[in-house]
Amino acid sequence: MATRILADHGAEVIKIERRDALDFGSRRGGLTGNLNRGKQSIVLNMNDRRGLDIAKALVATADVVIDNFSARVMRNWGLDYESLRRIKPDIIAVSMSGFGHTGPWRDHVSYGPTLQALAGYTLLMRHPGREPAGWGFSYADMAGGYSGALAVLLALWHRRQTGEGQHVDLSQFENVVTLLGPRLLEILNRAGFDAPSVGPPCAGLDNGSQEMPGAPHGVYRCADLPGEGPARDRWCAIAVLGEREWARFRAALGNPVWCADARFATLPERVANRSALDAHVQAWTRAQRAEEVMTLLQRAGIAAGVVANAEDLCRRDPHLQARGYWAQVPTPEGATVEGDGVPVQLSATPGAVRTPGPLLGEQTDAVLQRVLGMRAAAITALRAAKVIV
Repeated sequence: MATRILADHGAEVIKIERRDALDFGSRRGGLTGNLNRGKQSIVLNMNDRRGLDIAKALVATADVVIDNFSARVMRNWGLDYESLRRIKPDIIAVSMSGFGHTGPWRDHVSYGPTLQALAGYTLLMRHPGREPAGWGFSYADMAGGYSGALAVLLALWHRRQTGEGQHVDLSQFENVVTLLGPRLLEILNRAGFDAPSVGPPCAGLDNGSQEMPGAPHGVYRCADLPGEGPARDRWCAIAVLGEREWARFRAALGNPVWCADARFATLPERVANRSALDAHVQAWTRAQRAEEVMTLLQRAGIAAGVVANAEDLCRRDPHLQARGYWAQVPTPEGATVEGDGVPVQLSATPGAVRTPGPLLGEQTDAVLQRVLGMRAAAITALRAAKVIV
């Protein structure tokens, strides 16, 4: 993700891969292709001295070297920061390891869901009284990538001012911990530890209002789309925060009998009896299309919105379509792949998705010829010796 952001904004990114790289979906447009778009792929056998020498020769031409291995890997190859500096004194080296290059866990291998569990995200992703559910994707990977791209820009700015490169030690564990902020201390308070007070004790998370009292306030299931599977489920978020909004909500629903229940007469009573209230609201939403619920309530001045799924975002979201967010990129094979766009629009130097994800080793020959000046015969010999692919 870090190098994808840089590639979107014009950086030349050469990705050194191994011959058995694990791909997710198409190299052109699946998850792997979407993350590697705009990059050039070369395959080197880093366990062969000749492959390692090629990597070092590329370092001599580079501004930045980025890795996300555990701390020991680059050191074992002789590509740690001090070794890189001997090749190119002003090099910027960004190490995006799981736990950083110091501390007792520095050599541990990590994955996004592991870091999310260690940082407490898995605990927070749950309904009250229910077991932790965790996240459906590796949020830690994406967050680390954004921080990594920012770190590159900070280091480049420093080099522009001083002429000096530097080593960036980015702990992805710390990166996700810092995004929790004071929530960590609230969890400590709730657990009974002696922690600085930063607010009320942390309660179990749900879909209710966390800023001010509100009821009904949550995500309510609506009429399913035809067909089977979770993609057919439709939901709508609804937030009713005060007495005036409650009156408008009742009117929008046609003042059903249950709205006059004494348990729902005031906001404190509605909050106290939220489970019963939610059951009535969902009984109503289950008979309506999610878009109908949203439109009806928004027209009545009630905060409501469809809980978007992938089809909503990619095919039906009018705002993303109007801004031309989704990128459509032609492939050398004559197809077109669609993927994420560039969310940051610079007026003078806008980013763009210039090329699809590369096939494994697709640019090996071109990079060795253009960047290192190798002749075709030398490249052929390296390939025969399985130093490159």
